[in-house]
Amino acid sequence: MADILADLNNEQRQAVEAIEGPVMVIAGAGSGKTRVLTYRVAHLLNQGVDPFNILALTFTNKAAREMKERIIKLVGSADAKNVWMGTFHSIFARVLRSEAQRIGYPTNFTIYDTDDSKRLIKNIIKEMNANDKVYTPNYVLNRISAAKTNLITAAAYNQAEELLLQDKMAGKPHIGEMYKVYQQRLFKASAMDFDDLLLNTYNLLKDFPEVLLKYQHKFQFILVDEYQDTNRVQYMIIKQLAANNENICVVGDDAQSIYAFRGANIQNILNFKRDYPDAQEYKLEQNYRSTKMIVNAANSVIVNNKDQIFKEIWTQNDEGDRIRLIKANSDSEEGALVANSIFETKMNQQARNDAFAILYRTNAQSRSLEEALRKLNIPYRIYGGLSFYQRKEIKDLLAYMRLCVNNNDEEALRRVINYPARGIGKTTQEKVIIVAEQRDTTQWQVYSNPQQFSLGFNSGVLNKIDAFVTMIRSFSAQVKKKNAFDLAKLIAGSSGILKELYEDKTPEGISRYENIEELLNAIKEYSERETPLIPGQELNAEEQEIKTLDMFLQEIALITDADTKDDDDRDKVSMMTIHAAKGLEFPYVYVVGMEENLFPSIQSLSSRPDLEEERRLFYVALTRAEQKLHLSYAETRYRWGNLTICEPSRFIEEIDEKYLEFPRRAAPVQPSKPVATLNNPPAFQKKNLKKMNTMVLPGGIIDPELIEKVQPGVEVEHDRFGKGKVISVEGAGASRKASVFFKNVGQKQLLLKYAKLKILG
Repeated sequence: MADILADLNNEQRQAVEAIEGPVMVIAGAGSGKTRVLTYRVAHLLNQGVDPFNILALTFTNKAAREMKERIIKLVGSADAKNVWMGTFHSIFARVLRSEAQRIGYPTNFTIYDTDDSKRLIKNIIKEMNANDKVYTPNYVLNRISAAKTNLITAAAYNQAEELLLQDKMAGKPHIGEMYKVYQQRLFKASAMDFDDLLLNTYNLLKDFPEVLLKYQHKFQFILVDEYQDTNRVQYMIIKQLAANNENICVVGDDAQSIYAFRGANIQNILNFKRDYPDAQEYKLEQNYRSTKMIVNAANSVIVNNKDQIFKEIWTQNDEGDRIRLIKANSDSEEGALVANSIFETKMNQQARNDAFAILYRTNAQSRSLEEALRKLNIPYRIYGGLSFYQRKEIKDLLAYMRLCVNNNDEEALRRVINYPARGIGKTTQEKVIIVAEQRDTTQWQVYSNPQQFSLGFNSGVLNKIDAFVTMIRSFSAQVKKKNAFDLAKLIAGSSGILKELYEDKTPEGISRYENIEELLNAIKEYSERETPLIPGQELNAEEQEIKTLDMFLQEIALITDADTKDDDDRDKVSMMTIHAAKGLEFPYVYVVGMEENLFPSIQSLSSRPDLEEERRLFYVALTRAEQKLHLSYAETRYRWGNLTICEPSRFIEEIDEKYLEFPRRAAPVQPSKPVATLNNPPAFQKKNLKKMNTMVLPGGIIDPELIEKVQPGVEVEHDRFGKGKVISVEGAGASRKASVFFKNVGQKQLLLKYAKLKILG
């Protein structure tokens, strides 16, 4: 093991070797955080720690797989494969499989994804005759999720006067009741949503001391990745499990805490030493990813945050190029300039498309960038689109599989009861739903025993129901006998889905059929794996030989966005929100839309904590770049159909100007007709803009005398609106505005210091 530790720098090695007691590792961007976690687990194993006593929690399955692969290379697979390593949700789903009966659940409970939850909530909203414009499934689910994240059950929610008052003030007084019904339906369907996996684990450990003691004894060494992203329920579970021996190591970077909107609490990492006063702290400050220019620029930004653990990130990498600023007249021009820059760099540096990433604050910004890339035939992929497992045909087949594993899964039952069409129509389904509610039973029980519930169906309908129930029961009987692929193939064929899609010869139908084929390929690959992927699974030799369908369903139910692989993952430019980019790195990065009210977001400007989170988000964006970084902004941008004058982001101002490359404007083309140009400044100097109390880059008016020449009756020209005449002028100096009537678009009010007008004649 000594040779392995020799590969670490001094700080990394100290963090790896400190295996006793609480440890906090503050790992700056690109400092080898994953390396420390990997070597720490390997070091524990080499010290004789039983792998079954190690719990390593990550935020993506991808991170867990990569770490496990590295550990296998270091110490061999025999030990590494038995470490309990995985996401919070996958690890605690495994715990709940073993302990579920204590809280009234069967071991084969279904895990609802976000789409399943929204469908269920949509049905509840409809049944309660609530206004679906007021109570949208998104809003209701987010409210419920926030409650669960903060350890608030449905019963507690409906007794919390403050929460009920908040809902009433928001014009949504029935949220508490919807939460209650939602949980009742989940329980009846033997299902849990993602948040339940954590909340139920917390309650299990809290309410059953013997269970807590069991897992405290089992998990003698706990490691937590990305600790700054933990929410309250995750924090409390970790604290419960670590309370006995306090051999807990958390790794993270407070400067990259960017998920408050998901419930992440930066105070968890900031207050670690308060929770564990004798904790050892190690700082990884050497960046192995980026150039000196990028690292120093990022430092000059993040230093402006008040709530942080101070560190000075440094690197021995090359000096690198300055960060290039790109100024555009409009969002469409911004897209063109970025695409052109990528094209030029590809030609000059012989770079691949996948060396480039375009990062933006919101998904809506991608449109103009996509159009520009398409015009230059630059292939791209967008992260965060519809994932493979969310496509309708995939969800349909998975619903059959879920129903076979758990007959009480009502969302799965609703989805497949009449797909493909088998004559069990909407009227029949609604009658079953009503009877199930009245008798306080499941829909499956009603379908399984229609005569017992006196539904009054004719023999034709009864025969169709009986055929469906018999088919599902035949599948269910084989869940533990057949491997996942063989049963999945049987379900796809016997259910009629394959036949239905095969007969659809439209391009869309062919694509859907191919997607089903790809799903079966994925199940085949899973069935042939040497070891199961479910973290912490302890199987005997006989069980190792078969990977069952219920095991596969649990794996894909817990897939995160970062785990999804694009169907066509060839050489493409990556486009994504900055949130989605966390943990990734690219040689060339473009951060677009660097404008006030866009980045930082207008919603973040009302409080210091929110603004500091936006600054951390910008820090994450900067530190994704390895070699060259570009920042772009537009002077005008369409929002909700209206053209908006934009001001460059304050975050650009916070970068020390010695790290920036300011654009120079090309010499103007001499027009055939003499014009007085208001927007042809000399080479940009940041200090000149500071005097104007704005961050306008080249193109804005800097001559007050020219501004004064804009008077009523003067004819002007705008690069977007065309020719027009000034109707009126108000204000003075930098605040001077003009109302201009344009022949093509009508009257517009323009702030002259941004307007880029030409005075004609």
